[in-house]
Amino acid sequence: MTWNPGHGELETKYKQAEMDHEEILEKKNEVIASLKSELEHANDLLKAANAQNLDMALSDLAPSAATASKLLKSGMSLTQIYSQLVKVTEELARDKEKNVREDARLNFTGLSVKYGHPAEQYQVTTEDGYVLTVYHIPGDGCPVLLVHGVIDSSDTFIIKGNDSMAITLANSGYDVWLANMRGNKHSRRHISLNPNTDKEFWNFGVHELGYYDLPATIDFVLEKTGRKQLMAIGHSQGTTVFYVMGSTRPEYNEKIKLLIAMAPICFLNHIRPPVNAVAELGPQINDILLLAGIEELLNDHAAIKTLLKLICPIIPINREICAAGFQLVAGWDPKEFSSDFIDVIITHYPTSVSRKNALHLSQIFIAKNFQQFDYGVEGNLKVYKSKTPPEYDLSNVTMHVELFTGRNDKLSTVEDVQILREKLPNNNYRLIDNKKMNHLDFVWGRHMNEYLYPLVLEALETSNELE
Repeated sequence: MTWNPGHGELETKYKQAEMDHEEILEKKNEVIASLKSELEHANDLLKAANAQNLDMALSDLAPSAATASKLLKSGMSLTQIYSQLVKVTEELARDKEKNVREDARLNFTGLSVKYGHPAEQYQVTTEDGYVLTVYHIPGDGCPVLLVHGVIDSSDTFIIKGNDSMAITLANSGYDVWLANMRGNKHSRRHISLNPNTDKEFWNFGVHELGYYDLPATIDFVLEKTGRKQLMAIGHSQGTTVFYVMGSTRPEYNEKIKLLIAMAPICFLNHIRPPVNAVAELGPQINDILLLAGIEELLNDHAAIKTLLKLICPIIPINREICAAGFQLVAGWDPKEFSSDFIDVIITHYPTSVSRKNALHLSQIFIAKNFQQFDYGVEGNLKVYKSKTPPEYDLSNVTMHVELFTGRNDKLSTVEDVQILREKLPNNNYRLIDNKKMNHLDFVWGRHMNEYLYPLVLEALETSNELE
């Protein structure tokens, strides 16, 4: 005999099912809210750890674990919890995209306006036809030219906003000029060559930057300001170009009143892992690039830059990993390298460099000598009338150079700067007081206003007093 419930029993069952459904929905929403809270809490923990408040971070782990345990007892399966975790993570990522730091979206001129010193933009054409962008932040003081390093641009001197070198100098009254070497995102132009289709555009290395680009920029600034001399601040390869210029075009030494060489790059005999291993393999990597027909490296559409933009900003742990990657190359200093700043860095850095530029640096490392580009025996005979490339004669670099060095710099090592110091005829040596000072702390350090800028301003003021 079949049992058929009456109308009243059906209504009771329906109401019970409706109540159960509402309870499930309520519990699901509670779990989602809890997971979101946990992710936000984890973000706070990572920030605390990054600020080296490790005791606070560790003490907070216990309640987090207890909450996680409650989630597991909520009645949802691990698969369901994981699914909700993915959804919440995606939601947070979308929120992050909406609230990406404004500085990550602003270009150089946008940043200059935001921080109170609207910049002027100029185009300078070199003797060999490259069109370079030069930025100018007007001031009443002596002109100071800032020169960026390899795979970098003028942006590096302004992306720290009020704490950046460019804005600090502008606030101090200096007339600030910023160079952009050929090939980077601001200077991908030539009077006849197309960087996207003409490989000849990329036929340049460190030598051409120092022999053509830097002199053209200096002449332009001096013409615009009506001055006979300027002061300069270079970072990394932005110092190398001055040694090239001073040795091959010695008449330009008189135009440089002072060069502040931050993390100077000249000799590469003692660079640290992992870069030394890559430099050792430079010729082999170069052969592969030649076979692949690749002349431009690390442009804005390069796979590695696209990957950095996709991965680094998503969640805090990714930013920490990306920050660690930068420090692996430059030197470990988490106190100065803020992971929150990664969002800004990866939209402005790195920028294009030529295959030949990278190979030239590798050759300098392998040869243990500051020399011109090595074309091989046959090529050298054609270009230099000798089997080996000539050394740059550093005794010709008579401009006054202030060498600013970091103890923890894996690229511009204390040992290599000492070699340079012994060869430059007119220099002063400063070892920065921050014991963990690395290659990037000179441009992106969190406390540059404490350990770097006072020394920079002192050197500039001293040079000004000598007029």
